[in-house]
Amino acid sequence: MSHIVDIVLDDAGLPPPTPEIEQERKVAMFDLLEENSFTLPKRDDRVVPEGPYTLNLAIRDKRLVFDVQTTDNQKAAEFHLSLGPFRQVVKDYFQICESYFDAVKTLPPSQIETIDMARRGIHNEGSRVLQERLDGKAEIDTKTARRLFTLICVLHFGG
Repeated sequence: MSHIVDIVLDDAGLPPPTPEIEQERKVAMFDLLEENSFTLPKRDDRVVPEGPYTLNLAIRDKRLVFDVQTTDNQKAAEFHLSLGPFRQVVKDYFQICESYFDAVKTLPPSQIETIDMARRGIHNEGSRVLQERLDGKAEIDTKTARRLFTLICVLHFGG
C-alpha cells in the first residue's frame, strides 16, 4: 500500500489556532505520518505515480484542496472537494471539542467519558464523509480518514 510520508498544511491567512487546536493538529500529523494508507487509483488508463507521497492540504476558494506529489516532487494528483458536506460535521465537532475541553477542567470522569464518546462519534462521521468524498480519487483507511479529518478541521477553523 502507498502512504503519505510528509504533509503540509497551508494555513496562511488563518487566525492562530488555540492551544487545544494546535495540540490536536500536532497529534494528528504525528499519528498520520507514523501510520497511514493512501493510494491513488488508476483512472482512465492513466499512469498514476506510486507513493510514497507528500500531501499538501489547503482550503482555497471555499474548496478543500488535496495536492499530492511524489517524494521527488512529481505531481501525482490534485483534487478539490466542496466544503459543503463537511460544514455541519466540522461545526458539531468544534462544539463538542469545546465542551470536552471545558469538561476536562471541571467535571467528574464519568461525564467526561460521555462527552468524549459523543466527540468520537462525530469524528467518525467526519471521517466517513471524507472517505465518501474521496471515493474514486484516493483510497484511505479509517485511521487515515480520522487523522485527515482532524487536519481538515484545523484548516476549517479559520476557513
